[in-house]
This record gives sequence, C-alpha cells and structure tokens, in this order.
Amino acid sequence: MKYPIKFIFFFLFFAFVIGQPDDRDYDEELRYQNNAINSLKTEISQLRSKIKSAESRERSASSRISSIDEEISLTAKLIQSLKNEEEKTRKRILQLKRNILENEQKLESLRARYKKRVVNSYLKGRLTDLERVFSSTTWRQAMYRTHYFKIISDIEKKMTKKIERLLIDISQQKLELEAMLRDNLNLKRDKEKEMSSYRNMRINREKELNRIRTDKKALANYVNEKEAGVQQLESIIKQVLEDKARFQREARIRQQQEALKTKSFKSLAGQLPWPAEGRIIAKFGRQWNPKLKTTTENPGIDIKGQPGSAIRTILGGVVTTITYIRGYGTTIIVDHGGGFYTVYSHVTNIQATVDSEIRNGDVIAYMGDSGSINGSKLHFEIWGKGQKLDPEKWLRKR
Repeated sequence: MKYPIKFIFFFLFFAFVIGQPDDRDYDEELRYQNNAINSLKTEISQLRSKIKSAESRERSASSRISSIDEEISLTAKLIQSLKNEEEKTRKRILQLKRNILENEQKLESLRARYKKRVVNSYLKGRLTDLERVFSSTTWRQAMYRTHYFKIISDIEKKMTKKIERLLIDISQQKLELEAMLRDNLNLKRDKEKEMSSYRNMRINREKELNRIRTDKKALANYVNEKEAGVQQLESIIKQVLEDKARFQREARIRQQQEALKTKSFKSLAGQLPWPAEGRIIAKFGRQWNPKLKTTTENPGIDIKGQPGSAIRTILGGVVTTITYIRGYGTTIIVDHGGGFYTVYSHVTNIQATVDSEIRNGDVIAYMGDSGSINGSKLHFEIWGKGQKLDPEKWLRKR
C-alpha cells in the first residue's frame, strides 16, 4: 500500500511544481556596466575641464591634437560601453517578456485546474475528508485515507501558494520591464549625443592635423609627444611586470596553453601570425625622418592597413591594460606568460576587456588613427623579459 501513495504524491507534486526560468544575473552585469559608464563620464568631464583650463595658455598644435585624441579615445570607449549596456537591456527586456508570458500561461493553467477541482467536488457532492475516514471499514483503510487526504490537502495549499507567488512575480516583472524600457530609451539618447560629440571632435582633429602637416615646428613638437609616449609605455610595462597579479595570470595562461595544447611564446620565434593585414611603414629601431632631418627610436613596427580592418592577438593570453598613450593613442597590452607581452596601439572599437582571457587569432580591436597623424595604422610591439624585441624576428615571413 505504501508504493501507490508515494507514486501518487510524486505524480501530483511533479505536475504542479512550477520551475523558475534559468535567468542570467542581468542585474549584476548591468550594475557593473553602469559603473564603468559613470567612471568614463567622470574621466571625460575631468579631461574637458583640464583642456578648458589650459585654453588660456598658448598651446602647440601637437598638444591640442593630443588632447583631442585622448578625448576621442575616451568618447569612443564610452560609446562602446553604452552600446554594450543597450544590448544587455534589450536582451533583458526580451527575457522579461518571455518570463511574463510563461508565468501568465502557468497562472492560467493553475487557475483552470483549481477551478475544475473545486467545481467537480461540489457538483458531485463529495464527502468531507473526515466523513471518508470514518466510513472506512478497517483500521488500515482509515490510516491510508488519512495519509492520502493529508497529501492532497498539502498539494492544494501549494497550488494556492503558487498562484499567489505567480501573481507577485508577474507584477514585479512588469514593473522591471517598464524600468528597463525607460533605461533602454535613455541609453539610446546618451549614445546619439556622444556620437554627435564624437563626430565634431573628429572634424576639429582634422583641422589640427592639417596644421601639423604643413608646419615643420608643429611636426617636431608632435615627435616629442611620441617620445614622451614611449616613456609612458615603458612605465606601464614596468608596472605590469611588478604587479603581484602577474603570478595569477601566469597560472591562467599555463592552464590555457595546456587546454589548447599551444606552445609557449619563447618557443615560437619566427612562427607567430601577423596581428593585422598591411605593409610595414616603419621598422623596429632607429628611424631617419627626412623632413625633420632627425633620428628617432621606434620601439616596435608600424603596419599601414585599411581603416577598420581587424587587429588580432598573435597568441593566447590575458589582457592587462587598455589605456590612452600620448602619441600612440588607444593602446592594448596582452600578457602571454613567461615574461612576454605584446602591445597594440592606434586601435579603435575595442573588443576585449581588462583581465579577459583571449586566444590566438581573437579580434581585440580594429585599425584606427587614434594618436596618428598619417592615417590608420597599427603600432605593434613585443616585449620579452622587460626588453623591447624586433617583432619581425618573431612573426612569420611573408
């Protein structure tokens, strides 16, 4: 007699249990993204205040274009963040609509079952549970009926609670949906506003570029900006090398290499893929500038390519830095383990995030002219054990 009771209980319980949808933690994702957006807005506001306070002093064209470049870089980053959050809110809106529809269907089904149960009970003149127990012919039958009616009663209570819970859930989801729709609309407005600002900055940048191209003194000042940028990059690399988190990154990179069965960076000299399509316009080492009749040190190579073409990582690793460097524009630094790092500058439309793991060939950004006065290009560097290395000795021969 025990088996039928367990079977009935399992069947009824399974039939009435309402599973909650397997939602991702959208709230946490949106909170993180919103904090990043607010941080970028603050950084842009501080930069604009700094630029405005410097307007009273005479500044060179190279200084002005560096400030514009930095503002453009931050604004592009903000636009990308706004797009990401807009996409997340759009997905959350779709998820909420699906959840509301599912819950309303479940609610309707529960109501119909509950109504049918109540109507059938009264139309058939059902005996009360107590009357059924007392009408039992044996003690065993009385105990069985008592246990059975307790199960049925508990299930009815659970049905009632589920109906109440669904009503509350639907109400909360509809309120959240309204809030998300408002957020999505505000994000679209913010994005359009920043894109308009971005276009105006690009126009101002082109004006400043024309001055630099026709002014030998301005061009010399711009070269000095690049030299300051080299020192800035060296300082960042030093901080990365001294960062305590590098030990954790090393472990993550080793795990990735073992999982993907990839070789270490130091064993791949002359075998690594190129980070971008294009031709080399500036080689590693000392470079002669015929216009200025000066020699400068190039810490990497410059690859001239199509604007908007993909920039790919040459090996798996972990992104350590995404920042703006004077003279080099928006820059990404990737840790490949074993003390080896790659640097990608003048990039735009970044597809990676700091501390994210990337694989060989992943698109991390696109070719842009951030920090460049001669159009879209990629400045690419390889560092090993704290030393600048000639990238052409590590990349495959073309």
